Amino acid sequence: MSFVILVWGANFAVVKAAMNELPPLPFSAIRFGLATVALMALLRWREGDCKFPPGTLKKFLWLGIVGNTIYQCLFCLGLYYTTSANASLILTTTPVTVAIAAGLLGLEKITRNLMIGLALAFGGIVIVVAMRGAALSSSTMWGDLMMLGAVFCWAAYVLGLRTVAVGISSLRVTTLTLMTGAPGLLLLGLPGLAQIDGRRIGLAAVFGILFSSVVALVICYMLYNRNVRLLGSVRVSIYGCVIPIVAAIVAWPVLGERPTWIQAGGAALVIGGVLITRRR
Repeated sequence: MSFVILVWGANFAVVKAAMNELPPLPFSAIRFGLATVALMALLRWREGDCKFPPGTLKKFLWLGIVGNTIYQCLFCLGLYYTTSANASLILTTTPVTVAIAAGLLGLEKITRNLMIGLALAFGGIVIVVAMRGAALSSSTMWGDLMMLGAVFCWAAYVLGLRTVAVGISSLRVTTLTLMTGAPGLLLLGLPGLAQIDGRRIGLAAVFGILFSSVVALVICYMLYNRNVRLLGSVRVSIYGCVIPIVAAIVAWPVLGERPTWIQAGGAALVIGGVLITRRR
């Protein structure tokens, strides 16, 4: 999970830079198409086929559409129309959303340590992101709303993973959810792909596609899905609170945003909160 958080934290800057050269929907179509092909090849090599286990097609269909098609559209468009600071702040409400939903649905027991750690982590994130200039305004409203929609989609996806049979490997779960989610993204991205001038695509876009597809999708999705089933959806989601800290650190050399001592204090709250949630 530490590796996943490092990659996803850096992915904000990588995707933002790539979308300066590629529109959001074509960018998502390319990265998910590439990731799906890579995972299918890997699954066939490791397990012999890419078949859906009996009786699971409908479940993987809605997991793929909600967790990949709709989520990625909202995430990329939201990031395009709002600031990275706003996007980071809104996405950190995901653990709270997952915890509340899991408690209401009776999927997980919400302990006192979990709630204390969650409150500390969320408070620390507000401090870290607010110092980066997060602010609600009419110019970012639609992007902010899209990011909020992405939060609800990801929460539904994470909780839905808990219903997948334990006997199905994490590699197969990840591949099948991308197989069902990628077609929608490809269809939405095709009109934009046809209008792209290949001469305008630079190293930032190429690196962004490779990093965000192979590392952030193929590798990190497999690790994330495996940990949801081992540790629980709420506990794994709380690790996401660290993502804005990583994003702020990456923004230092890339964007020249120097972290402040106040942000360091907020980061300490986040790390302390995550450590508390790990206590039984």
